[in-house]
Amino acid sequence: MFSTFANPHRFMALSKWLLPVFAGLGIVMLATGWVWAIFFVPEEQYQGATARIMYIHVPAAMVSMAAYATMAVGSLLYLTLKHTLADVAAKAAAPTAAALSFICLITGALWGRPTWGTYWVWDARLTSMLFQLFLILGYMALRSAFQREQDAARAGAILCLVGAVNLPIIKFSVDWWNTLHQPAGFITMSGSSLAGEFFWPLLYNLFAVMFVFGALLMGAMRADIQNRQYEAKLARLNRSGS
Repeated sequence: MFSTFANPHRFMALSKWLLPVFAGLGIVMLATGWVWAIFFVPEEQYQGATARIMYIHVPAAMVSMAAYATMAVGSLLYLTLKHTLADVAAKAAAPTAAALSFICLITGALWGRPTWGTYWVWDARLTSMLFQLFLILGYMALRSAFQREQDAARAGAILCLVGAVNLPIIKFSVDWWNTLHQPAGFITMSGSSLAGEFFWPLLYNLFAVMFVFGALLMGAMRADIQNRQYEAKLARLNRSGS
């Protein structure tokens, strides 16, 4: 079954119509979600309007981790099953994962200044998220250091899987250590600690960012597949010409 869906030709056919759907939903939901959060959600009791940053910060943080998990799963499948499409997915997810990690850190700093009195503290959650950003940038740099795509894929996959140990640290750092960062409250095993007027627009914005990530992922994958197909045809022409 996996081999069937991992076929690049089937992926190109499926993503051709799925990509605009995800892109359209993501753009519309982001626009309406931010209008909802800015103009219709009441101010938080203690932080006031500053708490509205969470409608960007929380989705960026959660989807950045999901994007890195996509990279890790793709890397694992590539190393074990040698499916090229898995490597394509891992490679394609990296730029968006880096961008979302950066947005998470910047919005966290803007939120932290009025809340904590400083833009940055070496808190376990903040430090592990910064480490995730460095891991993704290192992954991208490592891949670009190799000329052969197979060597780049293998080296990147190993680094990505080693760095995946950071994901549970980001998630559970606020539970494992006494950190300045507030504990999880949006989605927990016992439910959400947020009132409905805060929870639903936050969930809506989370899905909006997920759709945007899906669209960017498919777009990057399609571009990479087309580039690989072009290089393969060019290599065949060069061999036949010689």
